[in-house]
Amino acid sequence: MNSSSGATQRSWRGIGLALLSLCGLAAGPASAQQALPLALADPAVAGALADIDARRDQIAGWLARIGGIISPSGQEQARAEAVAAEMRRIGLSDVVVDASPNAVGVIPGRSGKALVFVSTLDDLATVAEHQRAAAAPPRIEGDRVVGPGTNTSLTTAAMIAAAEALITRGIQPEHDLVFAAVAQEETGLKGMAALYARYRERAIAFVDILGDGSSISYGAITIHWWRVVANGPAGHSLGGGLPNVNQGIGRAVDRILQLPHPTLHADTRTIINVAMLQSGAVFNHKPDAGWFSLDIRSLDGTHVDAVETEVRALLARVTEETGIRFTMEPVQLTPGGQLPGFDRAPIVVTSVAIAKHLGVEGRLGNAGSSNMNVALGQGTPAIGLGGSRGGQRGFPDEWADIPAMLRTAKHVVLLAATIGRR
Repeated sequence: MNSSSGATQRSWRGIGLALLSLCGLAAGPASAQQALPLALADPAVAGALADIDARRDQIAGWLARIGGIISPSGQEQARAEAVAAEMRRIGLSDVVVDASPNAVGVIPGRSGKALVFVSTLDDLATVAEHQRAAAAPPRIEGDRVVGPGTNTSLTTAAMIAAAEALITRGIQPEHDLVFAAVAQEETGLKGMAALYARYRERAIAFVDILGDGSSISYGAITIHWWRVVANGPAGHSLGGGLPNVNQGIGRAVDRILQLPHPTLHADTRTIINVAMLQSGAVFNHKPDAGWFSLDIRSLDGTHVDAVETEVRALLARVTEETGIRFTMEPVQLTPGGQLPGFDRAPIVVTSVAIAKHLGVEGRLGNAGSSNMNVALGQGTPAIGLGGSRGGQRGFPDEWADIPAMLRTAKHVVLLAATIGRR
């Protein structure tokens, strides 16, 4: 995946408000605050919300089924096909499973534009291990769906439940309502990148469904992960001496962690971290290779660019001093973006109002790190609906919270009935 450069982010700062206007998202907060009461007064919308409550057990049962499908990042085909089958059953149009594989379906609108809802299809590798080791598939226990694979899949179950409620009640949107369960979120946001390429010209906004809206992200943090590989001559301890890969690694890490950017740019949450170092396998041998991780992140992508430039220059100096050669290999380059004035856009203001209507806080933040980053990194409006989905993710006793799932589905319905009908 390509990173969003500092130059790109600077250009969006200059035209962000114009973009929001073109997307129909730059109306004032007052009109946005009126949208939710109007939607709630609509009998069809009220009926859709009631349908979600009435179908509680069916929705939870479907979550148990798809949660039990082993779906580590990069191996989501079976789960994608199961989601696509459910999309067809409930009546979504133009249902496809693409090469990612993303499962995508649509409620057609009239405008030619689209409001795109996104859920995550894939799981952590550790979840797949627990699924294989589980003695039984996920099960419903009171207000929980218990079993590995259920926590992340809550987002897809909620999204599909919302789509079914909208279809059942005949709610006609102005814009296409796109429902997409996207693959490879854990391995570079690749599914989202493919979805974005398909809808970028028509999307008024993307809504990344991560929870019920207890927290709402309207901006995204740039995160670049690098594997810095060091190479030098090997040898037995008796030969010893220099150059030594570990001297090069140690010197490079020490200097990288002394770079001033985190202090100079604390206001943009600029961070430099080295978390992993590895070289050698035995006491009495000098390794010929080693590596360390490098995590650089900031709300301002220009600071990430600046850190990377200085790291490359620093590594070159360490090579001159020690004879150890370095290569920076990208592991995951997650774009970020901030749209000026977007915290006051109707989709954000309305989403906060929806959250409060549903009994949760709707706390705003501008440091999202999820599928939404792909859109915001290219200057397209996007929000992330956060919130707790359950607990023990990545452990054998993972579980999903059914009331949170129902709130999440209702949040999607209300966004579709407000922003999707504007």
